[in-house]
Amino acid sequence: MTLSSPPFVAPARFDDADAALAQVRAIYDAAVSHLRQALQRHVAGDEPARPVRACYPFVRVHTDTAFRPDSRLAYGFVAGRGTYETTLTRPDLFGDYYREQFALLLRNHGVGIEVGTSSQPIPAHFALADDETFEGQLAPQRRQRLRERFDLPDLAAMDDGIANGTHEPAPGEALPLALFTAPRVDYSLHRLRHYTGTAADHFQNFVLFTNYQFYIDEFVRLGHELMGDASAPSRLFGDAADGADPGYVAFVEPGNVVTRRAGAPPHDDAGAPPPRMPQMPAYHLVRDDRSGITMVNIGVGPANAKTITDHIAVLRPHAWVMLGHCAGLRNTQQLGDYVLAHGYVREDHVLDEELPLWVPIPALAEIQVALEQAVADVTRLRGWDLKKVLRTGTVASTDNRNWELLPHPGPERRFSQSRAIALDMESATIAANGFRFRVPYGTLLCVSDKPLHGEIKLPGMADRFYRERVDQHLRIGMRALDILRRQRLEALHSRKLRSFAEVAFQ
Repeated sequence: MTLSSPPFVAPARFDDADAALAQVRAIYDAAVSHLRQALQRHVAGDEPARPVRACYPFVRVHTDTAFRPDSRLAYGFVAGRGTYETTLTRPDLFGDYYREQFALLLRNHGVGIEVGTSSQPIPAHFALADDETFEGQLAPQRRQRLRERFDLPDLAAMDDGIANGTHEPAPGEALPLALFTAPRVDYSLHRLRHYTGTAADHFQNFVLFTNYQFYIDEFVRLGHELMGDASAPSRLFGDAADGADPGYVAFVEPGNVVTRRAGAPPHDDAGAPPPRMPQMPAYHLVRDDRSGITMVNIGVGPANAKTITDHIAVLRPHAWVMLGHCAGLRNTQQLGDYVLAHGYVREDHVLDEELPLWVPIPALAEIQVALEQAVADVTRLRGWDLKKVLRTGTVASTDNRNWELLPHPGPERRFSQSRAIALDMESATIAANGFRFRVPYGTLLCVSDKPLHGEIKLPGMADRFYRERVDQHLRIGMRALDILRRQRLEALHSRKLRSFAEVAFQ
């Protein structure tokens, strides 16, 4: 049976990144329009006479010569002779990113890139806009007919084999050009909306994760404070900000509720607070160039930490940092001290299949320097005095919230042997997934209890700690991302995170 499809676009060669991107847009927009129109007819009762299919655009590069890249480069080139390609989606969201990757390939290899219609179908669900649904309007029989007339999501087309280093191309198959295929990206974009309550369009390139609502409450307060100040001098970091304008233009909350900066021109923002909070709500301090800050409350535990980073990774952020509480494991630590992780003990277990435990998770110099500088800037301590409140060392992450109740000596012995100075449930997961997905990562924790030394987290102690440290800790995290934003991206996206035969896309 023949298919109902938009016109096939044969591969065409481009020597200009903008022209290649325009072709990607044209192919994608025609495909999505075709699917949406057919879906609308199906929902209205006019079932398509033929199966409906539209496919993603793809980009391909072929080189016959061995390329010797600038040894300082971490991305933007293919590993050797051969044909490399990937499918693409949502050029409205990723247009600037695609343009940059195309330009790097053109510059570094001196060969054209090809763009055309791929053979990978777009699942019908992935053609819908963020606020569109249709299955709830269909009777069970018509939902079954949907499967017969449209392509549905195929998990085989969206696994993480490329990122995990386990992908083996079939004979004659092109090598991968990016970590994620288009279906994998679309899948995560839809899951992000579900888990965080905000559209992927609002996510920024610098991300903070926290495991406590107190940090979110303070982030919301600061976000509204910044939006209400029309003159917009940055008072976030005291003297360290140099009076500079942070450039934030909007603050977005779950339900896509947008607060624009005072004095900004009106916009048609149609968001509304959700009837109930999502599982991992996200908040966004937006800059026009997407270099603002997204903060996500991941809750407690490594499962949530893996879930949300699995999906945020497709947005290719420039860095993500964990800000949270931890148990201090050394008697010399005080409640409220900061811990800058330079190594991790992974007892979280959620990534054991994707990233074997024998893989080291290195500290990234650029992130470490920015976090230490941020602590100094916000606390106004320097040198020897900074060591009073900041300690660098190994952080252990466990999936057992009640590890203290295990038979003695149990985990304490392992933690001592590892030289760990702090324990939490999320930091190693976030760092390991950053390593796995080539996203620069870091961890700055705050000691909230010392269970090995009799200082367990009790309500009165916790309340005092929260009052005294949350505001400062959050400002330190935001200051660190501000420092990172001012760096060259080529330096931030470290070669440490690249494998032997790495994909070209960052």
